Amino acid sequence: MTYSLSSVVTLANGVEMPRFGLGVYKSEAGEEVETAVRTALDTGYRKIDTASFYQNEESVGKAIRESRVDRGDLFITTKVWNDEQGYDETLKAFERSREKLGLEIVDLYLIHWPITETFQDTWKALETLYHDGKVRAIGVSNFHTKHIEKLIQSCDIQPMVNQVELHPWLNQQELHQYCKNKGIQIEAWSPLARGKKFGDPFIQEISRRYRKTEAQIILRWMLQKEIVTIPKSVTISRIQENADIFDFELTTEDLSAIDQLHTGERLGKNPDDIDEVTFG
Repeated sequence: MTYSLSSVVTLANGVEMPRFGLGVYKSEAGEEVETAVRTALDTGYRKIDTASFYQNEESVGKAIRESRVDRGDLFITTKVWNDEQGYDETLKAFERSREKLGLEIVDLYLIHWPITETFQDTWKALETLYHDGKVRAIGVSNFHTKHIEKLIQSCDIQPMVNQVELHPWLNQQELHQYCKNKGIQIEAWSPLARGKKFGDPFIQEISRRYRKTEAQIILRWMLQKEIVTIPKSVTISRIQENADIFDFELTTEDLSAIDQLHTGERLGKNPDDIDEVTFG
């Protein structure tokens, strides 16, 4: 299959979502994130992923409004945070996010983490937002199979997306296959393992062979594995470089070899522990 920066996947409800976008976690509100979003849009990115927890929705919205890209060509994701969950609380949280972003409609709204006591009520709020036409698609983030199974028992609409930590060292193959069978699109956060795995001898060897950076090799692996991805960067050159993955193709053998790098190592929180952890 031939891919480009404008390539999309079609979600279960028929909505098209770009395969590649910009994540803005830990991108500082103000000039830093505004420059990152403007650079991404000028480069050809059309998907921007933020969240209420990131505290930069206003800046993301400002950069979107100041861009020369038509709103209809953009795909904007945000998420409801842990202490905003519950039916009524989520509806209020969504309105806060929508106001900060300056958008009439959010393209994708996600439950950020599966808080055991509230995520089912939170999902009911997302279904209400969807039925009211305030969001084009709804989904979850950081949900294991068991969380999705619990959600499906009580939902009217299945999640359309599951955004999880995913990179060659945590390739989530079983979860990916489960989501594929359910018609749920898998999406990767921290696709480059926060740069902590750069220098891996095998990735370096492939990088030399294709004359591409390690980041480009990993992102191309994801693209060919049908994984939507949102690499984060605030560096202009890296935002541009990350998107330069459409002029080569990894072989089947290389894809399989990268699969073998999996160790199960997480760099973020395990969703099983989320009710006990404090974020800061």
